[in-house]
Amino acid sequence: MVENAIKILIVDDKKENLLSLQVILADRGYQFVEATSGKDALRILLKNQDFAIILMDVQMPLMDGFETAELIRQSDKLKHVPIIFLTANMNTTEYIFKGYQSGAVDYMIKPLSPEILQAKVMVFTELFKKNRELQIKEEETKALNEIILKSNSELASQYAAIEKHAEELRKKNMELDAFTYISSHDLQEPLRKIQTFVNLLLSNEYPNLSEDGKHKFNRILYSTNRMRELINSLLTFSRTTIVDRRFEKVDLNTVISDVKIALHENLLEKNATITTDFHGVITIIPFQFVQLMENLIHNAIKFSRTEVPLEINIKSQLVSGANLEKEKLAPNVDYCHISFGDNGIGFEPQHSEKIFGVFQKLHSKDMYDGTGIGLAIVKKIVENHNGHINATGEPMKGATFNIYIPAS
Repeated sequence: MVENAIKILIVDDKKENLLSLQVILADRGYQFVEATSGKDALRILLKNQDFAIILMDVQMPLMDGFETAELIRQSDKLKHVPIIFLTANMNTTEYIFKGYQSGAVDYMIKPLSPEILQAKVMVFTELFKKNRELQIKEEETKALNEIILKSNSELASQYAAIEKHAEELRKKNMELDAFTYISSHDLQEPLRKIQTFVNLLLSNEYPNLSEDGKHKFNRILYSTNRMRELINSLLTFSRTTIVDRRFEKVDLNTVISDVKIALHENLLEKNATITTDFHGVITIIPFQFVQLMENLIHNAIKFSRTEVPLEINIKSQLVSGANLEKEKLAPNVDYCHISFGDNGIGFEPQHSEKIFGVFQKLHSKDMYDGTGIGLAIVKKIVENHNGHINATGEPMKGATFNIYIPAS
């Protein structure tokens, strides 16, 4: 039997009538269930209640069609199943009224017209199919609503957890702001006093100091200056981490012009030249990107070769993430690729990740001065732009920094 076939209950005490009904309604995908009496019909309906229609003979022994229909209608689950009475006796209005009163939806007089019977059954079976489809949709909708309610509950829990985490972050930021104030004021104040008193001693007592004393006082001044530089670098790094991200469309030529003015003396001292080749504007946090370029150029100046004029080459182009084939870049995003190259002392390839770490230095402080935070700030700024940076280099052949910033 075909699954989900439309079932029709046919009730008649004569086998030939049951067979005749099945012949008339054959080849329409119906599943027929036979009952030879009213009692037999009730027994079947108690077990199986998903009939599309009941075709019932009126005149049956023991329990006629009227009595059977009345008992069927007493069941809440069966009272909506349509019943068509099949009868050879339809002589009086009272007889017809009794049939409708018993629960019939229609009458057909024997001998039956096959075309009319087929049409009437088709109407009720189509209605049954539509109702069943609607019921399935309602059940699916109910299940979907339960899933949505469960998802909403889970989202509410996640949102509450996010809110809690955000509140914790706000507290941490307040603590960080307090630390920043202490770093910028309380920690630097003792250093200023040390510098002031050492400078006074050197000014007033310089002739009375031994060479060793002069050397030691100069070392004190040098150390305090380094400490102040370190504190300022840490402050810059912390501010880079917590700064509000306000993006603007900016021409990189404007950024480089500002940096050249700020580092004019340093560039002049190294006889440095900066060559640029930029294509289009870039969406960035302007003052952070100025800091980024300043740090990269400072890095190039610091690690330039003494016998060769410093050359810095900066260029940009728009590229697709799919063409870059880099794990940390999204293939469906367009990036502004900024290449920053110099002809300085370079570095060993195995140090390409180490150079971006806080306090990471490849050389001793006696060879190259600095705090070891400059490139860490550069990396943090790139991350603030949802971008990626890497570096390549060879000893005495310079270094190249590749920066990838989402185009929008």
